[in-house]
Amino acid sequence: MNKAPAFGHSGFLMESPAALQTAGRRGPTIAAGLLWLAAGLSAGYWVLLAWGRSPVTPVSAMAPAQVAADTASVARSLGALPAAASTGAVASAAPPRYNLLGVVAVGTRDGAALIAVDGQPPRPYRLGASLEGGLVLQSVSRRAVHLGPSLEAPASVELTLPETATTP
Repeated sequence: MNKAPAFGHSGFLMESPAALQTAGRRGPTIAAGLLWLAAGLSAGYWVLLAWGRSPVTPVSAMAPAQVAADTASVARSLGALPAAASTGAVASAAPPRYNLLGVVAVGTRDGAALIAVDGQPPRPYRLGASLEGGLVLQSVSRRAVHLGPSLEAPASVELTLPETATTP
């Protein structure tokens, strides 16, 4: 009782001659569908991006005030001793205008020191460099530097590093 379909039509979709011819060519249909999906997603992205933008806000003309750091608190947190205990000998030997913060000694003929002058931010000075106030960095040792009017003149100021606090 197998009847042949009349006029090439069948009650089942996949039994028609047109469906049997296009069954092997589904790749281009899937590719076209994926391309349309990508185009729709791209358009949706740009629409959402345009809707989400806020109006341009002007930048204020005044710069914010600089925050001043409490140097005593910073030094204490880094392990420095209180100022009264560590600078007793240094205060008498050096004017309060120079503050030695670091030393790099390379042998006896070369080195550099990190010195703050008049409360300004510290700057590095190489051996032989002149500081504000007319003094020259004459020599650099492991924990001290010597300043004088020239390299050959006797040292007029000796700066030493403050003692660091030792943790028990």
